[in-house]
Amino acid sequence: MNKKNAATFVIQKVQPGLLGLMDGSVSTLAPIFATAGLTGQPIKAFYVGLAASLGAGISMGLAEALSDDGTVTGRGSPVVRGSITAFATALGGMLHTLPFLIGNLQHALHLAYAVVIFELLAIAFIRYRFMKTPLVSTILQVIVGGGIVFVLGIFLGKAGT
Repeated sequence: MNKKNAATFVIQKVQPGLLGLMDGSVSTLAPIFATAGLTGQPIKAFYVGLAASLGAGISMGLAEALSDDGTVTGRGSPVVRGSITAFATALGGMLHTLPFLIGNLQHALHLAYAVVIFELLAIAFIRYRFMKTPLVSTILQVIVGGGIVFVLGIFLGKAGT
């Protein structure tokens, strides 16, 4: 792949996917973990995570598709970008939501914690690989940002009980 094609691929495919993955992975943490802490019922956390993931996917997909038509910026088809962002957002939220299908809250939480760490490291790697961000700084940025939201969710889940 030549340099121009690589840049086009990054701006039209990777960037919308990364945007969605980051938003879905981070924005759904607080509601899911707060719900788990407040209710003590993993299935309720699952449904909150499902609603947050799908709602965020629709919202982010529309926002990306409506942000520009791609003619001025070269960002490509708004429908393609919006679809990629919507899918990646929903996926990012659902990955750490799925463990809450486990009936035991402690097991669900421990698995969800591991999934969150995997998600954040995957985001950092994608930023490193395609956006040429230094690996150590991108890991720190993603983990600190995700960690703040994660701690907020746990704090609110404990504060409300």
